[in-house]
Amino acid sequence: MMMYRRLFQLFWGLALYGFSMALMLRANLGLDPWDVLHQGLAPRLGLSFGMTVNLIGALVLLLWWPLRQKPGIGTVCNIVVIGTAVDISLMLLPDPQGLGWRFGWLVAGIVLNGIAGGAYIGAGLGPGPRDGLMTGLCRRTGWPVKRVRTGIELAVLATGWLLGGTIGIGTLLYAGTIGWIVHHALPFFTLAAPRPTPATG
Repeated sequence: MMMYRRLFQLFWGLALYGFSMALMLRANLGLDPWDVLHQGLAPRLGLSFGMTVNLIGALVLLLWWPLRQKPGIGTVCNIVVIGTAVDISLMLLPDPQGLGWRFGWLVAGIVLNGIAGGAYIGAGLGPGPRDGLMTGLCRRTGWPVKRVRTGIELAVLATGWLLGGTIGIGTLLYAGTIGWIVHHALPFFTLAAPRPTPATG
C-alpha cells in the first residue's frame, strides 16, 4: 500500500507542478530560470512549451551518465508528466485580465510550485533530472550545493534570456521564495521508507 501511496503522491505532485508552471506563464510577469530557457527554446524547436520541458528534461538526464547518477521511476515520470500537464493546463487556462489578476496568478503559481515540489520529492521515488544534475555535480566536484545550484541557475537564466525568454518580477519573486516554500512543504509530504518485515521461524 505504501508504494501505491508514493506513486499517487508522485503523480499528483508532478501534475500540480505542471499546472503551477502554466499559471506563471499565463501571468506573463517573469518565469523561473529553467522556464525562461524553455520559453526561449520552444519557438526555435517548433515545439509546444510543455514538449520543450520534456525534451530538455530528457537531455539533462543524459548528463547523469558521466556523473554516475541513477534515475528512479520518479525521474522518468518527471520527464513525461510535467511538460504534458503544462500543455493541458495552458489549453484550459484563460489569459488573466488586468495586472491584479496576473500578479495573483503569479503568486498562486509560485506557492503551488513549491507545494508540488515538496510532494513529488517527498514521494522518494527519484529526483527530477535537473535536481539530479545538481546533486551529481556536487558529489563529483565536492563543491557546495549553493555554488553549484547558483551556477546552473545563472547559466540557464542567461541562455534563456538571450533566446527571448521572459524575465521579470516573477523571476525575482520565485528565486526569493521557492526555497522557503519547498523547505516547509517537504516535511509534510515526506513519506517514511517502509520497514522490512522481521524474519520469523
